[in-house]
Amino acid sequence: MRKLYSILFAATLTLLSAGAQVRNEIHVPDLGGYQTLKCDFHMHTVYSDGLVWPTVRVDEAWREGLDAISLTEHIEYRPFKEDVKGHHGRSYEIAEGAAGSRDILLIRGSEITRSMAPGHFNAIFLENCDALDKEDWHDSFKAAKAQGAFIFWNHPGWDAQQPDTTLWWDEHTEIYDNGWMQGIEVANGGSYYPEAQRWCLEKGLTMIGNSDVHNPINLDVEFHKGEHRVMTFVLASERSLKGIREALDNRRTIVWVNDLLVGEEKWLKELFEQSINVLEVKKGKTSCQITLRNESDLPFFLQKTEHDKALKYFREFTIEPRCQYTLTVSYPEDFRGEKRINFRVKNLLARPNQGMDYSYSF
Repeated sequence: MRKLYSILFAATLTLLSAGAQVRNEIHVPDLGGYQTLKCDFHMHTVYSDGLVWPTVRVDEAWREGLDAISLTEHIEYRPFKEDVKGHHGRSYEIAEGAAGSRDILLIRGSEITRSMAPGHFNAIFLENCDALDKEDWHDSFKAAKAQGAFIFWNHPGWDAQQPDTTLWWDEHTEIYDNGWMQGIEVANGGSYYPEAQRWCLEKGLTMIGNSDVHNPINLDVEFHKGEHRVMTFVLASERSLKGIREALDNRRTIVWVNDLLVGEEKWLKELFEQSINVLEVKKGKTSCQITLRNESDLPFFLQKTEHDKALKYFREFTIEPRCQYTLTVSYPEDFRGEKRINFRVKNLLARPNQGMDYSYSF
């Protein structure tokens, strides 16, 4: 009996181990001739205030289908430094081998951690993280810029630093004018910041979305319920660090937070069109049946907008991921107007808190 228990226990461990090694590919279309890379540029390990070893972040990213990550440890805040020794770039060095074996693109980065203002900023594509360890935050930004880093403002609406209103401070104008800010997190964890999206659109800054994970990721994200970490879709010319950097510099990103997709309208429109495949259109005398399939892992929430009142179609409709539907549009037999349905894709945010309008003619 003891031998049987040992065999069952070993088999259970084998199954658990095998299950842990399954990669969940995220099905999102490539856009504009670019590859859609799934990226998270903000996370922590025990080398700052995170609760996992650096290689764990690589394994998590691989299992979740990510292409690239950055371990952005706090420069100024390292609560475990007496127990976990090492310089500011040590977590990158530890994770580098695991990233290479998992084919995860690993970007060297750090977080400049100051009270508001200016708040917290990530600098990625660094060469030397220790160079950012300066008493005056101006000198930290100068050191990052001197290395050609891509710098973005983290969680601008974090209530611990902006408890009442999300504001742009004079310090942010100084940072922006000096070329020390190339992007802003429009989403961090489960939070979306519409003010940050507006600033990105107005100032030509790149929209970024990251997990900012500190715990083991499964403690923050309930994957069994279909949840996902916040991430940035980067439209890159190639799957490389060079390709990611070029795309970030040219603002080719879409942020995926909860069920929202946040970005510039041209990319959101193409994302919708490339995700939804119209399989068949059957026109009759008084109705038209449109059969479509969502080929992506993204949901789309549709709401009817102003339209020809002779056309009768859905008031609201959800297109679930990887599903097929048949939509019916009804009209009078003698209808001579334009056969077009108008709707808003409520979760494609081309403007702050505003879904993207779309029309389909049949």
